[in-house]
Amino acid sequence: MTGVSDAQSFSRDAFTGHLFDLDGVITPTAEVHMRAWARMFQGFLDSRGVTEPYTDEDYFAYVDGKPRYDGVRSFLTSRGIELPEGEDADAADQAAGKETVRGLGNRKNDMVLTLIRTEGVAPYPGTVAYLDALGSQARLAIVSSSRNAEEVLTSAGLRERFEHIVDGNVARAEGLPGKPAPDTFEHAADLLGVPHEQCVVYEDAVSGVQAGAAGRFGAVIGVDRGAGHDVLARAGATLVVSDLEELA
Repeated sequence: MTGVSDAQSFSRDAFTGHLFDLDGVITPTAEVHMRAWARMFQGFLDSRGVTEPYTDEDYFAYVDGKPRYDGVRSFLTSRGIELPEGEDADAADQAAGKETVRGLGNRKNDMVLTLIRTEGVAPYPGTVAYLDALGSQARLAIVSSSRNAEEVLTSAGLRERFEHIVDGNVARAEGLPGKPAPDTFEHAADLLGVPHEQCVVYEDAVSGVQAGAAGRFGAVIGVDRGAGHDVLARAGATLVVSDLEELA
């Protein structure tokens, strides 16, 4: 991995492949996901009489960047709560006491889709400026744990910018483990046909940065949307910025 001490030391044109996380890097949908997770988990805890509230710290520690059901499982484990795994088709509105891991994940996803469809999605201006600054040789892909990446990118007007989308649907179909494993990023690089060491990973989540650091990539750019510069650096980011416009 290339060592980069500051934004001025990073040369975007030195890399051919650019692998972007979606939520929190391309669009502020990470905020939508945070709101949906908080609403879903707090409602679940209240229904069980759990007095310790769900917090933003829980989101960053157990949920951020992970596949949906992994996030549910991780948070429940942190609270010592066990639920049946259930099935992908489990209803989101299952009654209290009959919930499953997958049912809770589906409940959260329904909330996200409602928020996206009612409020729309606008990309980060700084990210758009960075995409505009990438040279004609740049090959771009999205690597997201979300299963709604196509809809979000289309809503943001950016779908045509990316050759490939490796999202939760692709990961499931291909049997790829989610972040913090590097497999989804590696799959995206392979789809682009670009050697991994010629690719850059862009991530805002600790689990995503860990995934990039675990792969054979040229650089991992952490985008701090709340996780913390030091936290992302410790997770393995080559360079941490507050916005991709710093690299444009």
